[in-house]
Amino acid sequence: MSKKAANPRRKPDKKDDKKEKKEWPVVVYMWSFGLGILGYLIVGEGLFEVKPHPIHWLSGLVSAFAGIGIGWLWYRWRGDVF
Repeated sequence: MSKKAANPRRKPDKKDDKKEKKEWPVVVYMWSFGLGILGYLIVGEGLFEVKPHPIHWLSGLVSAFAGIGIGWLWYRWRGDVF
């Protein structure tokens, strides 16, 4: 058997052992934070200003989750902000 036919074993790279953690793009955080605040202020405070309700917080959370979806769509369409 010649040296060309032998397949030397390579040591696996350290990158192969650990999967790379990918963070969310900045634009997703921006949309989520922005819509969360706007949803809380406009829907929660604007519509229910007389009586404090748990709807204040619920409107902020729903808006933040909508912001996550819109942020990912923005990222796919336009890319990240940086």
